[in-house]
Amino acid sequence: MNLKRVFLRLTLPALFFLLLPLSVSFGETVTESTVDGRVSVDLTVYSGDFALIREVREVKVPAGTGRLFFRDVPATLVPESIRVRTLGDTGGFSVLEQSFDYDLITPERLLDRYVGKTIKIEVWNRFNDRKRVVDALLLSNSGGPVYKIGNRIYLGYPGIKILPDIPGGLVERPAVVWLYRNTGESLYSLEVSYLSGNIGWSADYVMVLNREDDLGELSGWVTIDNRSGVSFRKAHLKLAAGDVLRKGPVIGADVYMEKRALSAEAPGFAGSPLFEYYVYDLKRRTSIKDKEKKQISLFTKKGIDIEKEFVVRGMTRFFTSPYRRENHKVPVYVYIRFKNPGAGGTATPLPAGTLRLYKEDPDGALEFLGQDRVAHTPVGGEIRLRAGAAGQLTAERVQTEFRRVSSVVYETDWEITIRNNKDGDVTVGIVEPLSGSWDITSSSHAYKKIDAFTIRFDVKVPAAGEVKVSYRARVEL
Repeated sequence: MNLKRVFLRLTLPALFFLLLPLSVSFGETVTESTVDGRVSVDLTVYSGDFALIREVREVKVPAGTGRLFFRDVPATLVPESIRVRTLGDTGGFSVLEQSFDYDLITPERLLDRYVGKTIKIEVWNRFNDRKRVVDALLLSNSGGPVYKIGNRIYLGYPGIKILPDIPGGLVERPAVVWLYRNTGESLYSLEVSYLSGNIGWSADYVMVLNREDDLGELSGWVTIDNRSGVSFRKAHLKLAAGDVLRKGPVIGADVYMEKRALSAEAPGFAGSPLFEYYVYDLKRRTSIKDKEKKQISLFTKKGIDIEKEFVVRGMTRFFTSPYRRENHKVPVYVYIRFKNPGAGGTATPLPAGTLRLYKEDPDGALEFLGQDRVAHTPVGGEIRLRAGAAGQLTAERVQTEFRRVSSVVYETDWEITIRNNKDGDVTVGIVEPLSGSWDITSSSHAYKKIDAFTIRFDVKVPAAGEVKVSYRARVEL
């Protein structure tokens, strides 16, 4: 292919030219389909950073055999997942071959094609206001360009790199290319569905507690992150919650964030089961630009009953070794618990996401209390959030005795002191993990067995008072 001499400033974005791939034979009928012919687009976005995209485009296809370039598709499209069919009058259209051209024109890919060849580099001397052009043999472009200029080797070289042409095989934007056969010229409604990476979604929740910490208002948002390289205008959007098995990596990229809060009065998501997953269907059209993070309201629910819980946690390894610490203080963690009320009062599970906890101070200002991850939770399921460490409760852990009975048997005595500086009584849970075959030979308070390797003491600590809990454990590994 003969093109005019092209000058590329590789320190700036490359100058792109519309090139037909070399696979197009001379005299072959070529038809293009772009986003301008798109009639509708449906997106089902999965939490694994990929999406199923279904497009309907109107395409006028000539009779005979030719090539159809289906442009404006993501570079992360999975070509093996493509399904194409005509809607309505199918005519005689059929696809014989398919290829995916995604080797994009970039400065790096252009230089890759010129390894072993001589290019020109234009150097400007700003002090003398003079330009000169040198011939440079490109020896390598792996990890950066390596040039031979004269008898010297340069690891990179300043100036504007000048290439004589754009090599064949590079394209300015991705395209699916079909070799087709068509019995008669017709305007088709072509439905094309495919999987693509770099499109994902996540859920975020905001819980605002009342002054008594016994009621809360929960708001849910979903964030759509589109890094596919393609924008979707007026799309029908669905979000699939659940772990869908896919083998092979999904390419990711760092992008900037653009957040848009949509009106709470606009139609929101409606949920329904699909196979063993759950799908949230946005009951209106929305547009998602490339390199955009868009937030859409999921629901808002007021008057949720809240329970507060205080917990002190131990460590397994201290049952088989001496506990030597100068500072015996340990944190008292505060948790909140509530039942999933369902989105908007409906039987809708909450997708996994990040929950952030807030509360208004006496002046009415909203203050941040902490955040934690929540798992996918069915309606009526419990959500438990660790907000942080309590400031008015303190705990100390002391190992009062340690004895190694044999090479596999240990005995140890513990004393945990809880102090309450609050105005009211509180109940604190002391969670102690154990290992091997264990037995609690004595204890100052009653405990319950949580599982095979965990016990828990729940003790009431009076206001401005303290409680000491002690016990002896015998552990055999």
